[in-house]
Parts: sequence; structure tokens; C-alpha cells
Amino acid sequence: MRSILIIILCFFSGQLFAQEINQFDAQGERHGKWTKNYDNSKILRYEGEFNHGKETGTFKFYKNVDGKAVLAVTREFVTNSEVVHVTFYDTNKNIVSKGGMKDKIQVGKWVYYHKGGGLVMMEEFYNDNGKLEGEKKTYYKNGVIAEKANFKDGVLDGVSEWFSEKGVLIRLFNYTNGALEGPSKSYDSDGKIKMEGVYRNDLKHGIWKFYENGKLVREKDFTKRSKNPYKNKNK
Repeated sequence: MRSILIIILCFFSGQLFAQEINQFDAQGERHGKWTKNYDNSKILRYEGEFNHGKETGTFKFYKNVDGKAVLAVTREFVTNSEVVHVTFYDTNKNIVSKGGMKDKIQVGKWVYYHKGGGLVMMEEFYNDNGKLEGEKKTYYKNGVIAEKANFKDGVLDGVSEWFSEKGVLIRLFNYTNGALEGPSKSYDSDGKIKMEGVYRNDLKHGIWKFYENGKLVREKDFTKRSKNPYKNKNK
């Protein structure tokens, strides 16, 4: 008799649980906890909660990895905000990247991590139109900045700098509306000047200077129709 009672209780508990998920409200909107499996399987694809048709709280999405549900993405919905906080994971549960999304486009600050998680690889910012805006930074695994670049409405605009793993400045370019414009310099791994000149409309312009071990050895005139394009300092 006791065994029968336990079976009955388990049956009704299972029925009650089944009735509590994947439900609709009176208006036909999804409400409460929802889950979905991959087709023809018991492998979880996503889980989350709806509040009368609107996502609320944290939704979790899973990959099917060798027949197991492995967390791939979380989407955190914030009350009275159009921006969803999204985090991507690798199969070892390390964070790959995270940031905001609005209407399926990236917005606000995004952070990307080196393989294995924990160490920041890149930081960038997107405007409300999903275009890169402001300073973008890229890092080596040792934490030293590898590159700094400035963007305006999705294109390079302003100073861009590249560095060695020891933090030595290697290149410095200036951009205007995506095109090279203004002073440019290149350095060797010891920080000694190698080359310098000016860009105009994405092309080298005027006198460019070339160095060896920090010493000026040659100049070249990139001015259009120059009558004296080469000047060797050794002659």
C-alpha cells in the first residue's frame, strides 16, 4: 500500500512540475518558466522565464556537445531597459566575451578574453547604432597593451598606436574618417625611430625620412610630380 502511495505521489508531482513550465497566460503569451530541448532529444537547448510574453531575468542557452548540454550563452534582461547583457562561454565554461545588445546589435562596452578566460584581450565600445565609437584597446596575454585605436561612427578617426610585448611604441598613425591623414612614425623594438612622414588622403605625402639605429640615412619626397624624389644622406 505504501509503495502504491509513493508511486501516486511521484506521478502527481511530475504532472504538477510539467504543468508549471512552458505555460501561456490568458492572452496566449508565454508566462513563467520555459525550457526547450534540441529536436528529438532530451538535451536542453535553452531555459528562462517569461513575464506575460516578455523575457525576464537570465536566459541560458546550451550547445549540444557529445550529447551533453554545455552552457554557451547567457542573456540577462533588465527591467525597463532595452539593453540585454550577453555573455558568451567556451566549452570549458570560460568567458569568451561579454557586453550589451539591443535589437540584435552590439551596444555599449564589450570585453573579449584570451583563450582560457580571465585575461582581457580586447575592450571596445559601440554606439546606439552598433558602430564602434571611441577608444579600442587590444592586450597581449601578459597584460601589456598591444594596440590603441580611436573610432568615430564605425571608422578609424584619430590616433592609432601599436606596441611591442614590452610596451615599446612601434607605430603611430593618424586617421580621419577611415583614411590615413597627418603624421606617421615607425620605431624598432628598442624604441628608435625607423621612419617618419605625413599622409594625405591615405597616401604618403611630402618628405619622408628613413633611419637606421636612430640615425637619418635617407629621405624620399612623395610630393606629386617631385623633380627630386630621392635624397640619400650617405652621398
